[in-house]
Amino acid sequence: MIQGERLRELRKQRNFTLQALAAQTGLSSSLLSQIERGLVDPTVSTFWKICTCLNVPLTYLFEGVDEDRVVVRKNQRRKIQLSDEKVRYHELTPNRSGKLDFLMVEIQAGEMREAELVAHSGEECGIVLQGELIVILGDQKIHLQEGDSIHFSSTTPHRYVNPGNDASLSIWAMTST
Repeated sequence: MIQGERLRELRKQRNFTLQALAAQTGLSSSLLSQIERGLVDPTVSTFWKICTCLNVPLTYLFEGVDEDRVVVRKNQRRKIQLSDEKVRYHELTPNRSGKLDFLMVEIQAGEMREAELVAHSGEECGIVLQGELIVILGDQKIHLQEGDSIHFSSTTPHRYVNPGNDASLSIWAMTST
C-alpha cells in the first residue's frame, strides 16, 4: 500500500502545493489529496507521474523499506500492487541508496483497466521469464516470448500487456536520473 503521509511529506519537502503538483503531473489536486489521505490507491500511470515529478524511484512511497538492507531474500520480497489487480511488482532492490530499481513484474492474463502509456526519465531493460509480454513502446507493439529481452529509454511512452492465457513474469531494471 502506498504511504500517503510519506507522499505528503515529500511533496512539502520539495516545496510543492497540491495545486502545483497537480499542474506538473496533469492530475487533479483532489485526486492527489485523496491519495495522500489513503482514500484512493493510484493507477500505475498516476503513480509513475507522481514519482517522476517528485524525482523518486517507484519503491520510495511504499511501506517497509529498510535502507540498510543489501540482500532481498526470496521470502522477504515486498509486493507492490496498485489499483489494477492484474499487475503485481515484487521488489528486488534491497534499498533506495542508488539510482536503480530492480523489479519482478507479474501480470495476469487479460487486459488491464489502465491503457495509458507512461514515460519518465531513465532507461529500462527487461527479460521475460515466463509467458509472453507485449511492450507498447510509442507507436510500436513489440511481442516478447519467454527468454526474450528488451532495452529502451523510459522517456518513450510505454506500457506492458500480457496477451497470453497464463501469467507473465518478467524481470526489469530501471534507472532514474
